[in-house]
Amino acid sequence: MYKMKILLFLLISTVSVSLGQRSPDPVRDIDGNLVRSDTDYYILPVFRGRGGGVTLAPTRNESCPLDVVQENLEVDRGLPMKFTPVNPKKGVIRESTDLNIIFSASSICIQSNVWMLEAYEGQLIVSGHGVAGNPGRQTISNWFKIEKFDNDYKIVFCPTVCDFCKPVCGDIGVKIAENGSRRLAISDVPFKVMFKKA
Repeated sequence: MYKMKILLFLLISTVSVSLGQRSPDPVRDIDGNLVRSDTDYYILPVFRGRGGGVTLAPTRNESCPLDVVQENLEVDRGLPMKFTPVNPKKGVIRESTDLNIIFSASSICIQSNVWMLEAYEGQLIVSGHGVAGNPGRQTISNWFKIEKFDNDYKIVFCPTVCDFCKPVCGDIGVKIAENGSRRLAISDVPFKVMFKKA
């Protein structure tokens, strides 16, 4: 009887551990293929007629730095970008996992093209001059996540790369800047997106 109890305990413990270590679901592109870290993608809106893909543009009444915006026209796909997970050895991008988002194209400004959340004029906006890699307190504003949203996806800022940091968490949505740009920023209305291989 005693041996049976030990065996049952070990079996339950093993099942609990294996269930707790299940990997998050992989992110898939619009063709149903796995999104990979070594491949360029466009971030496109799910809803037609509400702007195009994601790109870099000036939004602060000056030519630099560039911020992350949605193209005004639906036919514009924006710029290609890569997703780099917190563990760069992982080739498949998974939901709810910290990652850097990096535009693959060069820009007129001297900046990294890595997504970064920063405060500007009372908003938390996404700019394009963050730092790739080096997870921790100094880079906490550079980590985003892709999460399932209905049958599609949304991008979220809620990094877990720093155990003792308490970042502001929120969905990334679209807010109109003074110059009419469709700026990406923390918003109550998530920007529902899909990914297309470039």
